[in-house]
Amino acid sequence: MSIRLLKLAALYLVVAITLGLGMGMTEKFTLAPVHAHLGVLGWVTLALAGLIYTHYPQAAGTRLAQVHFWLHNLGLPVFMGGLALFLLGNTWAGPLLGIGSTVVWLSLVLFAVNLWRSLR
Repeated sequence: MSIRLLKLAALYLVVAITLGLGMGMTEKFTLAPVHAHLGVLGWVTLALAGLIYTHYPQAAGTRLAQVHFWLHNLGLPVFMGGLALFLLGNTWAGPLLGIGSTVVWLSLVLFAVNLWRSLR
C-alpha cells in the first residue's frame, strides 16, 4: 500500500510540475487550479498517506485503506479532467468535476476514519 501510494504521488508530482512548466512557457495560466490540485491532492496528500501507512502498517492493512486508495486514484483523474475541461469553457464538464471531487472527498473521509479506528 505504502509503496503504491508513494509511486503514484511521484507520478502526480511530475504531472503537476510539467503542467506548471507548460503554463509558464506559454504564459497561459488558465489551468493553474489543476496544477495546484494535482500538487496538493496528488503529490502531497498521497505521499503523506504513503508515509503514514509506512509508519502505521496496521492502518495500511485494512479494507478502508484499500477503498481509500482506489477511490482517491479513480476520483482524482476524473476531478482533474473535469476541472480542466470546465476551466477551458466546457460547462458540460461540471458533473465530472462534481463527481470526481466528491469521490476524492469521500476517499479522504475514509482515510481519516481508518486512522481513527486503526491508531490507538
